[in-house]
Amino acid sequence: MVPIQMVDLKRQYLKIKPQVDAAMTEVLENAAFINGAPVQQFTTALQDYLGVKHVIPCANGTDALQIAMMALDLAPGDEVITPSFTFIATAEVIALLRLKPVFVDVDPKTFCLDPEQVEKAITSKTKAIVPVHLYGHATDMEPIMAISRKYNIPVIEDNAQAIGGHYTFADGTRKMLGAIGQIGCTSFFPSKNLGCYGDGGALFTNDDTLAAKIRMVANHGQSARYYHDVVGVNSRLDTLQAVVLNIKLPLLDEYIKARRAVADAYDAGFAGIPEITTPYRASNSYHVYHQYTLQLNGADRNALQQYLQERQVPAMIYYPVPAHRQKMFADFGGAAFDLPVTDSLTSKVISLPIHTEMDADQLQHIIDSVKSFLNQNSK
Repeated sequence: MVPIQMVDLKRQYLKIKPQVDAAMTEVLENAAFINGAPVQQFTTALQDYLGVKHVIPCANGTDALQIAMMALDLAPGDEVITPSFTFIATAEVIALLRLKPVFVDVDPKTFCLDPEQVEKAITSKTKAIVPVHLYGHATDMEPIMAISRKYNIPVIEDNAQAIGGHYTFADGTRKMLGAIGQIGCTSFFPSKNLGCYGDGGALFTNDDTLAAKIRMVANHGQSARYYHDVVGVNSRLDTLQAVVLNIKLPLLDEYIKARRAVADAYDAGFAGIPEITTPYRASNSYHVYHQYTLQLNGADRNALQQYLQERQVPAMIYYPVPAHRQKMFADFGGAAFDLPVTDSLTSKVISLPIHTEMDADQLQHIIDSVKSFLNQNSK
């Protein structure tokens, strides 16, 4: 059996090696390392894929979130509503800009922002809402956008884990994740469903004025070369990363299909086991399974992780400490937030390997290993 990886990027690369090597060699020969033609080609292709007017590439997903907040002219002290159950970058940029993170609880099934809790958290100082499409499942965006309209508060979608996913509204309208709020943000970190071979990110919007501001902020605040209208940053996608993304983007739907097939196999393998709750799939969300995350009910998570490691099965905990309990947010009153669902989930979740290259032997070994542990440790 091929050694199991959480994400097997080498095997994925080998399938597209001739195209990647040729494209990278062309960049090296042309020496157009910054803003080469492949960057614009990728931008246009991703706009078409997502159905948005503007895609603005940048250096990474964290930069994308920061640029979005800067483009909205958020000021120190403004409140930004976001989940605590997320990768730290979502909340980190809020604090970096001296905004106030307002952590709200998540839906216990989807692990994404609970719209009812969002509305309860709104004050006169609320200036943005940042839903996170965690693990590849969509936040329930219809009520989130209704709240956005009701209170005139912009929505920044953190779509770092769910590119290629989509959400269906009650009237049947389907929109790609990241293309629903005023601004969408994503990451092209190598392990993402659409990943490059280094760092990369992008922002999406249908608002022409916002797009112009985002481009300006991402390029040193320039309106024209050497004319700086606002304080900005230096954040761009380099040409070598763009050529990889140009090759991978047409394969994204195929990659997602492969991930969903792995999830189907896991679902079937763990069906009927009381100690396991498999990932929920809302009918209005097309889950793209950036992670396959179990909830354990009464089983010892750390012992399971150790047992799997001994059987050469990697398993990860995303995320063991929620943002509101991190030391970095102590000065922002993090400990004062009462988030029982978040606290419960962070003590129960464990993610199993899922990627585009998994084969039947690997899957069966993982399923058998989890079952073996539970059988040996059942009460």
